[in-house]
Amino acid sequence: MEWSFQTVEELAAALRAGEVTSVELTDEAIARIERDDKVINAICVPDFERARAAARGADQARARGEDRPLLGIPVTVKECYNMAGLPTTWGMPRHRDHVPAEDAVQVSRLRTAGAVVLGKTNVPLGLQGLQSFNEIYGTTNNPWDHDRTPGGSSGGSAAALAAGFGALSIGSDIGGSLRTPAHFCGVYGHKPTLGLVANRGMAPPETAALPVDLDLAVVGPMARTARDLALLLDVMAGPDPLTLGVAYELALPPARHQRLSEFRVLVVDEHPFIPTGSAVRAGVNRVAEALVDGGAHVERHSPLLPDLAEAATLYTQLLFSGSAARFPVEEYEQLRIRAAGLSADDQSLDAARLRGMLLSHRDWIEVNNRRELHRHGWRRFFAEFDAVVCPITPTPAFPHDHNPDLLGCRIDIDGVEYPFFDQLVWAGLATMPGLPATAVPAGRTSEGLPVGVQLIGPMFEDRTPLRLAELLEQEIGGFQAPE
Repeated sequence: MEWSFQTVEELAAALRAGEVTSVELTDEAIARIERDDKVINAICVPDFERARAAARGADQARARGEDRPLLGIPVTVKECYNMAGLPTTWGMPRHRDHVPAEDAVQVSRLRTAGAVVLGKTNVPLGLQGLQSFNEIYGTTNNPWDHDRTPGGSSGGSAAALAAGFGALSIGSDIGGSLRTPAHFCGVYGHKPTLGLVANRGMAPPETAALPVDLDLAVVGPMARTARDLALLLDVMAGPDPLTLGVAYELALPPARHQRLSEFRVLVVDEHPFIPTGSAVRAGVNRVAEALVDGGAHVERHSPLLPDLAEAATLYTQLLFSGSAARFPVEEYEQLRIRAAGLSADDQSLDAARLRGMLLSHRDWIEVNNRRELHRHGWRRFFAEFDAVVCPITPTPAFPHDHNPDLLGCRIDIDGVEYPFFDQLVWAGLATMPGLPATAVPAGRTSEGLPVGVQLIGPMFEDRTPLRLAELLEQEIGGFQAPE
């Protein structure tokens, strides 16, 4: 029997029943990587020798009667996580020899749960962009169409899952970096509530691996089923013991509902800053129809929804506010000159990006105060609704485009070009206020490319969108392996 595309639940049951060993699962995964990753290039840092040793240890532990959540399950880890003895470069050539001495907290949690780590997955330069390529490790291809990107910055993880290279992976998300690759590759990803999952050791090379309260970014799980996604979140969730001084188990509230008919859902597929492509709109509509057929209460409009244009502007300013902090003085002054030339009436996202890079601390606090008003608006919204269904990006996976000028790049939406970064507005809808969002498969295009949507839920109620994802998977199906 081939095990590469079995769920974690199925693999765990087979391991408990003695139908397969972790060594056999690991050897099969490694063989598949060695056979197929020549064209996908998802696994940029293999760790096969240690993986086989971990698999032998897992089998011995099971023989002693141990049973942990991921005992003996092969997984992968995004390159930006520190793993003792392996390079962590973030795709930056000047850091190609940076080898941390200690595992990131999430890598430690995977190992404690019994997972067998096969290696690290590819990322874009500095984790910036919606693709996954860099000078050190090359380009990762989408398993569905090798001429297209798997997304970024967790593109290597999504491609690995779609290709059967391990049952789970972990990534990170600030601009849709978990959700976009899941959408492009037909898998599941979950952006947790801001602050729910400890991030220590997912830090740029040569910076101290310390507990940091990130403003927008989170780390989170990727999987091929909704239930596996929730299982991995349980392993990852909880604060850093360095912060509290003790290990602490966080109890998330249960999902608001267990049946589809009980959910109250707002479906949104239009944004004031950028159109939604026809293929993605079809995916949103497919999910909306499944919700209606399942008896859910579905609305298409609500005055309770926070203003999308202002949300996108706030997100853009916050996202870019830290990007210029380490610019050379000359470059920073050039930005100031450009910003001075902006018209006060220019409310485009290009202008918001430039203004964001130049925010003073005083200005940042004002933007943050406006964010708090949005968070309060979301609290009122989620008193009447349980989730929002909306796009992740306006299009399916697009062809590789290695133009280094990301601000000058364009995205083609049904034959019309738009500023590349404008497509981040959908990811930012959940990121700016820190809400949980689950990326789920929603079918395929006429060309056979995967399409996903995101389910945005209430803050610290991550189990609600995860449960909705599971129910939708039962209605419309989920991951399908590329042919």
